[in-house]
Amino acid sequence: MKTLNLFVVTWSLATFCAFSFTICVIYGLLTPHSLHMHEFLEMVLPAYEWGSFPLFFVGLVEGFLYGAYAGLVYVPVYNFFLKKWASRQGDRE
Repeated sequence: MKTLNLFVVTWSLATFCAFSFTICVIYGLLTPHSLHMHEFLEMVLPAYEWGSFPLFFVGLVEGFLYGAYAGLVYVPVYNFFLKKWASRQGDRE
């Protein structure tokens, strides 16, 4: 039974979300207006506004924090159910 490391998963998800946000913005800058999802980014990231360079960094931080939050919530829940499931499997054997 191998539990997840809170630090590793949290930093991985936070970095993944920040990287994904950056890729979405770059994609939006390279494609026609009708093909990118700037409205979605503005809805999901409340302080972010499309086309504002200083607010790009605000969106980047928000994306990073959303990923960190996901890791901080997911890992303890996963580890809890893993331990619970492992103890049930041990009872059956």
